[in-house]
Amino acid sequence: MDQPEEGRFCGKWRVVCGRHPYNWRDVFTWRLLKTVAMGQVLSLLICGTAVSCEYLAGAHVETPMLQSFLNYALLLVTYTTILITRKGEGNLLQILRNKWWKYMVMGLADVEANYAVVKAYQFTTLTSIQLLDCFVIPVLMLLSWFILKTRYRLLHFVAVMVCLLGVGAMVGADILAGRGQGSASSVVLGDGLVLLSAALYAVSNVCQEHTVKNLSRVEFLGMMGLFGTLISGVQLAVLETRAVAAIKWDFRIAMLFVVYTLCMYALYSFMPVVVKMTSATAVNLSLLTADLFSLFCGLFLFHYKFSALYIVSFIVITVGFVMFNAVPTYMALPDEPAEESTSQTAESFPDQQHTDAQKHTEMATIFTAL
Repeated sequence: MDQPEEGRFCGKWRVVCGRHPYNWRDVFTWRLLKTVAMGQVLSLLICGTAVSCEYLAGAHVETPMLQSFLNYALLLVTYTTILITRKGEGNLLQILRNKWWKYMVMGLADVEANYAVVKAYQFTTLTSIQLLDCFVIPVLMLLSWFILKTRYRLLHFVAVMVCLLGVGAMVGADILAGRGQGSASSVVLGDGLVLLSAALYAVSNVCQEHTVKNLSRVEFLGMMGLFGTLISGVQLAVLETRAVAAIKWDFRIAMLFVVYTLCMYALYSFMPVVVKMTSATAVNLSLLTADLFSLFCGLFLFHYKFSALYIVSFIVITVGFVMFNAVPTYMALPDEPAEESTSQTAESFPDQQHTDAQKHTEMATIFTAL
């Protein structure tokens, strides 16, 4: 006998009705809280690079390729050295023999993404960069859909929109504070560089997610250090020889380079850990708060004008990030239609027990109805 409509409704939405054995504590787990916290650590590291860059720019030091080269060289010294000492398939020579061109493309995308976004500041405004830099998220989701076979729920798209609303609040606060204006000698060129940077970052992040979830974090960082050092070294010699020679070195300038390099090194070393726990898309959503941390530092260091919209923006972006991670994404199986695939991959939740996976599957089934 069919149940009444109200019974069927509450049976489907027992989480809302309060009678489901999996309450909201099954969504807001320690794992989720740890993911949020780790994402904010990444944002703080980016804040450190932004503040050091601000001081370097104030000292008339404009050498973005030199700064990138130092970071890649540090990765080379540590992680590439580990690959050299390995034996078997994980050895550097074996990796280069089988996959050298893949890692070269990945390194090229990462180096040029860093260079393009820094170069864009010379041609367009801060407001345009903050808005257009969000282009990395839809491009990343699109690449993940086709390359990594990641499947998103409606809640994930809603969460992305919430995060972008938070970015809009941040941009509005910048405009009210008078920080949205800047040099705009060639806005079209500058905006194009930001979009190019976002697309290249998306390619690099998809490669990173695939590598750390299927191979290893050390292999990714070691190959990034190798090819990043080679590519950035060539560009440094071609583009910034005069700029480097013009630097008036002192203890303060040297310490700013050290702070920038260490923050970037920590960011590159720590980011694959968070990507393996969640996804590259989730990490990029968490990084949207990096500009806000930089602004908060600027209130004390550079005397920026405060706006309550900064707090609103931080809260909105954090809420969107929590929403995105509350329900896991899924991988499309080769022999199943994408919309019917409900198997959770081991890479997405490597340290979850089978019972926890069942709980997340229950929650994902409920949210599918949204």
